[in-house]
Amino acid sequence: MPSLDPAVAEVRRVVRAALAPHAERAVLVALSGGADSLALTAAAVFEAAKLGIALTAAVVDHRLQDGSDAVAQRAAGQARALGADARVLTVDVDRQHPDGLEAAARDARYAALRSCAHEIGARVVLLGHTLDDQAETVLLGLARGSGAASLQGMAPAREDDDGMLWLRPMLSVRRATTRACCAASDLDVWDDPHNVDPRFVRVRARERVLPVLEDELGPGIAEALARTAEQLREDAEAFEEMIHETIEDIVEHAEAGISVSVAALAANPAALRNRIIRLVVDSEFGAVLSRVQTLEVARLATDWSGQGPIDLPGCTARRAGGRIVFAAR
Repeated sequence: MPSLDPAVAEVRRVVRAALAPHAERAVLVALSGGADSLALTAAAVFEAAKLGIALTAAVVDHRLQDGSDAVAQRAAGQARALGADARVLTVDVDRQHPDGLEAAARDARYAALRSCAHEIGARVVLLGHTLDDQAETVLLGLARGSGAASLQGMAPAREDDDGMLWLRPMLSVRRATTRACCAASDLDVWDDPHNVDPRFVRVRARERVLPVLEDELGPGIAEALARTAEQLREDAEAFEEMIHETIEDIVEHAEAGISVSVAALAANPAALRNRIIRLVVDSEFGAVLSRVQTLEVARLATDWSGQGPIDLPGCTARRAGGRIVFAAR
């Protein structure tokens, strides 16, 4: 009996670990036809059969390239040949999206996947991101300079408020491994032209920046960036628990908003203080503060000199006695 190809075995192993807690349920797998999602789909079909999982592959046609409908139908046909049900989801991408075409396509894709998952009764969606994708995400977060949160990369698992679970089982798997997996399984891979289009910042990070870092600093850069993301997520989880425990003691509801104890804020380390401020505004008003805005609010507690209210996204912050009051605008 021939031995199992190591690349196939590696992908199946991580997919098995992700699917095992969801036996006898419906699961959706996102498929583009590229090597990563095709290797994921093939492994998911194999493991789902043993776990009694009803697996459906969803192929999103963004209609951003000529012939995209044919590419989508081809990928769906590959999924059916592997043994999965398959659906093609056609979406409209907002070309005027303020964050660019990549963000617009991502938003449209996730909305379509969520809708499809609800239709088939699935609460789990598998995504094909690899270790290389994670390294690129961390590198781009570093370039933005937006703090530790942006360096945490993509979470292996994320559960939305409605219970939808998004799993990325291949974050420890290299892109080269998914290609080897497809080759060993005789799967014909589609290469998206957008993945080599230098208009996109992620492509430039992948094709230009990471290779230079590997050449100049030595091999293992992608793995190091992925490890950084994992360690920061662990730190963030611990911080999150501390923040929620602290907030219970120092936050009170106020008219048209919420208030926070000045003394308690000032007594906390800056990292915890700033996170509390951001979390309060986000949870109460659904707004994300920049670092400059966060520090201005913190000064109401740590450097008070009679300054007036601060305008923030969706709310204002002002000092009233021993409290900082956040009120809707």
